[in-house]
Amino acid sequence: MQRTVKVRVGGQKWNKVVKKWFSEPKHHLVHDPNSSLRTGDVVSIVPGWPTSRRKRHVVKHIIAPFGSSIDERPSIPTLEERIADREAKKVAKDARKVARNASKSTQRTDDNTTMASAKRTAH
Repeated sequence: MQRTVKVRVGGQKWNKVVKKWFSEPKHHLVHDPNSSLRTGDVVSIVPGWPTSRRKRHVVKHIIAPFGSSIDERPSIPTLEERIADREAKKVAKDARKVARNASKSTQRTDDNTTMASAKRTAH
């Protein structure tokens, strides 16, 4: 998946038999809006709206880059930028839906008038 990264979040689990904590990391699929992350980066993630079936988090910022510096990469959008982008996409989608429904309704009326005239001529 493009613009998706797999992030490992540390965690521990208690074993009752051995009476010891064992490391048990969790893996999350995280949305990277501008594909600015590289393998080995240490990042901060926040919960976000569901982007796909398994993606529920978004990259907040890069804590420690691995390899090229942060300045050479595309910037990570802020929360306000992500919300504005989502609203713009929603408005565009609503406009497309209205246009599609308008064309369907005109097509239906055209079909109905042709069918009505065909019925009149058949009688």
